[in-house]
Amino acid sequence: MEKGVQRWVVDISKWDPTPHDFSFALYLLPQRHHSSIIKYVKLEDRKRALVSLLLQYALVHQVLGIPFEEITINRTIEGKPYLESDKAGMDFPNFNFNVSHHGDYVAIASEPLCLVGLDIVSCTIPLRETIPEFVQNFSSYFSSFEWDNILNAGTSDEILIEFYRYWCLKEAYVKAIGIGVAYGLDKVEFHHTGWGNISVKIDGETMTEWKFWLFELGKRHWASVAKGHPKSATESYKRTLRQSDFDEEDYNKGLYLPDAPFLSKTVEQLISIFCEAKG
Repeated sequence: MEKGVQRWVVDISKWDPTPHDFSFALYLLPQRHHSSIIKYVKLEDRKRALVSLLLQYALVHQVLGIPFEEITINRTIEGKPYLESDKAGMDFPNFNFNVSHHGDYVAIASEPLCLVGLDIVSCTIPLRETIPEFVQNFSSYFSSFEWDNILNAGTSDEILIEFYRYWCLKEAYVKAIGIGVAYGLDKVEFHHTGWGNISVKIDGETMTEWKFWLFELGKRHWASVAKGHPKSATESYKRTLRQSDFDEEDYNKGLYLPDAPFLSKTVEQLISIFCEAKG
């Protein structure tokens, strides 16, 4: 199953496409995705949307070996992407993936059995208000324990970084189960030791069937990965999975698979995966 554990990341600031380059990459994707990309006015937003889909199709093709023309990627009503396919094979009883983008980075994470959620944050300094004022806008999303840790992190910049780290973990969790970000986040409380050995309590109960990681990508960007039990998924996402019930032994085989580091990819490398497959 280990091949199903993938983490890929692209720094889109390194890709400065001409209109022809952008169109070439766009037309590697199925036509039905084009409107979701070109609806954006700003080139940076178009790049993020395009690279997100290139990552999804390229990863599915490379990991599962499905020909590009047979890959269908859709989204649940809540917006979580999923693969419509029964071709994942028994090595991947629940192959699923999640994508995220913020600032300079676009990334994807996949798992063969557990739910996976991914979030990226760019730790940008607010322009129209002070850091304490900005952070205060989100106080209702944190438990009192987390909020104390944020406010007592040190300087204003350290407070901002602490805020974004917690926020990144919360987003990864809700994206893993397939719900909207606003849902009861103050009840989802994270604990850690130096931002390692991360665990979560929900309504005060430690969730032993979940694992979390926080990665520093560079340039004040962080990524978090959440990995948990398929039974926790929303009903709409559960319907996209092959299996949601596992006995403890089988589930732990997926939960305790070695985590993978983020592999840095370029847009040119993603394009070459498509071109090589199409001959």
